[in-house]
Amino acid sequence: MSGLCGWMGHSASVTENMQLVRQMCGPLMRFDASDIAADAGGNSAAAVAASSDSRHIHKQDGLLVALWGQPRFREPRLIQLALTNGTAKTLGHDWRERGEKALEGLAGAFSLCIIDEVAHEAFLAIDRMGVNPLTYQVYDGGLVFGSSADAINIHTRAKSEISPQSLYNYVYFHMVPGPDTIYQGQKRLLPGEYLFYRKGHAETRKYWQMQFLENEKRPFQELKNDFLSVLRSSVRDAVGDHQAGAFLSGGTDSSTIAGILGEVCGAPARTYSIGFDASGYDEMEYARIAARHFSTRHHEYYVTPDDIVSTIPQVAAIFDQPFGNASAIPAFYCARMAKADGVTRMLGGDGGDELFGGNARYAKQHLFSLYEKTPVLVRKGILEPLVFGLPGGSALPLVQKARSYIEQASIPMPARTETYNLLERYGPAEVFTREFLETVNPGNPAALLENVYHENKASSLINRMLAFDRKFTLADNDLPKVAKACELAAMEVAFPLISDEIVAFSLRLEPHLKLNGTKLRYFFKEALRGFLPDDIITKQKHGFGLPFGVWLQQHRGLQALASDSLSSLRSRNIVRADFIDNLLGKHLDEHAGYHGTMVWVLMMLEQWYRQRGTHNQ
Repeated sequence: MSGLCGWMGHSASVTENMQLVRQMCGPLMRFDASDIAADAGGNSAAAVAASSDSRHIHKQDGLLVALWGQPRFREPRLIQLALTNGTAKTLGHDWRERGEKALEGLAGAFSLCIIDEVAHEAFLAIDRMGVNPLTYQVYDGGLVFGSSADAINIHTRAKSEISPQSLYNYVYFHMVPGPDTIYQGQKRLLPGEYLFYRKGHAETRKYWQMQFLENEKRPFQELKNDFLSVLRSSVRDAVGDHQAGAFLSGGTDSSTIAGILGEVCGAPARTYSIGFDASGYDEMEYARIAARHFSTRHHEYYVTPDDIVSTIPQVAAIFDQPFGNASAIPAFYCARMAKADGVTRMLGGDGGDELFGGNARYAKQHLFSLYEKTPVLVRKGILEPLVFGLPGGSALPLVQKARSYIEQASIPMPARTETYNLLERYGPAEVFTREFLETVNPGNPAALLENVYHENKASSLINRMLAFDRKFTLADNDLPKVAKACELAAMEVAFPLISDEIVAFSLRLEPHLKLNGTKLRYFFKEALRGFLPDDIITKQKHGFGLPFGVWLQQHRGLQALASDSLSSLRSRNIVRADFIDNLLGKHLDEHAGYHGTMVWVLMMLEQWYRQRGTHNQ
């Protein structure tokens, strides 16, 4: 993976502290054997395990600066200083002059720490989109931090007690949303956030938030030219000096990256796709369309049920907390295929949907919002009495659809986005044991959704949803999914579609250029019309979805693994035994694809426990 770790407030000899911080680096370099840069004092230490272009550390006059990633300075003066003095030293000087305002001058993906042992202060921060994570724990008299909780837990002062609320939230979201982690007392920095620690007290603040300029009108051709320019520069920066390849699902984002990669490198891009021998899940033909169109050096692999059985324990182990996005499996096989082909960095297309309005739910929520705009007198006085009062209406398909529409449209945002949530559909009391539910707040996920949704003050529905998804879809889910899958394959990864420049461009687009009625990512597609094949522009979004539920009904190895995992999970007194029986029995028979998702989520929870040798909650 590579990453950053360290602490402040643990007194020992410099030699002992150096030994400890190097031990903490172990989980960060377990697959790629990255080199370590480390420094320590009598009360603190920091280390970065990464390739040479992503490893920056400097100590001078009691100030220790460590960065993981490839941050760039925005100011010409600092750019020049960094060329001479290095990134870490330049940041240290800028920090001395401007404090946290130094973050305004950084671009790119990074996490960093600045430790002032003399003043007993520490400063942590991550990039604007949350590409490079950072977890921390405050203990009596100190602070310990790391890119992975696995690194933190090696520290002698760290505590690794599992949080029941985080277990509940995992089953709800299929991941543990930040700032929480699976461990009680350990937190993650959110995108664009920093932490300042001074004399036993830690405080987090935002240094950057998504601020939409919703009324800035510019000619289409001017927008298109600017967009293509930042797109090319972002892909060029993401490639750097690496042998680069690209994930290719055949969707708009991955196809765009593949085409631009060939342009900026001056040679056919190397692309990698995953297929499934299952009806309704295989998107390989679209990947082939893009590969032919851009004349890429294309590679394919069809994932099998046997592959899933053999890989599940490894995937569960690579995550430092339970993670239930099954697409991590195909992402790993893509990265592994590229690694064998000599690629050193993969480019992911993640983020395009969340910046330019590409998720199908955006159009769906727009349709629901139209009902909200209907005058109350019309809704309550005419439409609802007519639709719900019509005798025999429940037997008429059109009336049924109208009732469903009104019922969903009447739920306020963001709760409306969770109307199909699996846990809500089953009911928490049907899923969890009574003893477990007594230790958690079932309303916590809804409160978290509310807080994040209303944090952004955009006036348009589409931009509020995009800001919402920056956290829940990208930082909490898709970015760690791809990053960890690549880590397992000893592969570096970059995400050019969420570069600071492309993010800034998207913030200035008028809302209707992202979602035009129900037309998704309207500007993005129009700007790339003629560059992308028409079949790619008009295709329905799919991606690397895994046909787990379908295969689970047919493959004995998957059945045995799922049954064994869920049987073991019973003993933890988290999930009800009768729910597990029903899930593996009649629920799967009713709808394998739908209920198979919950089987996967619970199976990966148990597998995560096993990989850490954890036998208690």
